[in-house]
Amino acid sequence: MKVNPMNTVSALVVTEPGHIAIEERARLTPGPDDVLVAPLRSGICGTDYHIFEGNQPFLSYPRVMGHELAVKVLKAPADSGIAIGETYVVNPYVACGSCVACRKGKPNCCTRIGVLGVHRDGGMAKELVMPARNLVPSQGLSADECAMVEFLAIGAHAVRRSGVGQEDTVLVVGAGPIGLGVARFAALTGAAVTLTDRDQARLDMAQKLIPECRMMLASEIGALDAETSEGFDAVFDATGSRASIEAGFRFVAHGGRYCLVSVVKGDITFVDADFHRKEMTLLGSRNAIDADFEQVIAAIKAGHVRAEDWITHRTTMAAAVTDLPLWAKDRSRVVKAMIEI
Repeated sequence: MKVNPMNTVSALVVTEPGHIAIEERARLTPGPDDVLVAPLRSGICGTDYHIFEGNQPFLSYPRVMGHELAVKVLKAPADSGIAIGETYVVNPYVACGSCVACRKGKPNCCTRIGVLGVHRDGGMAKELVMPARNLVPSQGLSADECAMVEFLAIGAHAVRRSGVGQEDTVLVVGAGPIGLGVARFAALTGAAVTLTDRDQARLDMAQKLIPECRMMLASEIGALDAETSEGFDAVFDATGSRASIEAGFRFVAHGGRYCLVSVVKGDITFVDADFHRKEMTLLGSRNAIDADFEQVIAAIKAGHVRAEDWITHRTTMAAAVTDLPLWAKDRSRVVKAMIEI
């Protein structure tokens, strides 16, 4: 991409850990396989908070965040089939297309992946240049709905990867946005889903979003373990806590699966004898693929996820300079915060 120094666009930039500002950045000219888009919405997720706080590995500053995006197309390759002026969902995982993972249909874990807003600048800006292949047709979704697809697709991917079905019992640990997405799509399979968290207020919010799920405080999980001695067919951790991940092994039923959706720095440990005794399957789930995006879009269109219920906080790009640091300090009442670009 070629920089045009004569023109600039405004962007929300984390210049260094703990410092965020609006800056003018050189406008980029799209290459032959790129699109030029105007971001309309950007959801704020845990990764964005970690970038602001300086806790995101393999990231360099300054960085324009934003990977949960709804965008309007300004320019596109003539033969791309992309409609100028239309709103699209963004798949932010820019894959190489040729590595071992890509060749096997797993671009979500490409060996050279570049995630918008993480490894390369993202969509908290007035304009964004990105590969045309990473646009997903919105199928009539609103801008708010489009910006919710990516984080829900992470949950949908984890559920699909774990093979959850209607005969399964499921435990989801962590009622943040990703855990809620896992619980939502696990429940849609017909599985019996229990969602646990340390915060009763967050569970109360979750109950309104996914009424068919059973809610359980983390402090009660010991009693739950005694009550359901068989454990759960599938357990998902979405906490980002090493202690939580390690504790979760004991809730997996014999022959069950344990899926780690969250990521922590460093090692985790478990009791090998217990792991083998149960013939447990341990899974990592990373990002999402096209099928997951399509599943989420269909679920939103069917009314299984209502954006107005999930979006609890709103701000503008200018106001986010103040709002994002405040929400980073206390996310307990935030389900999904949305920036109107």
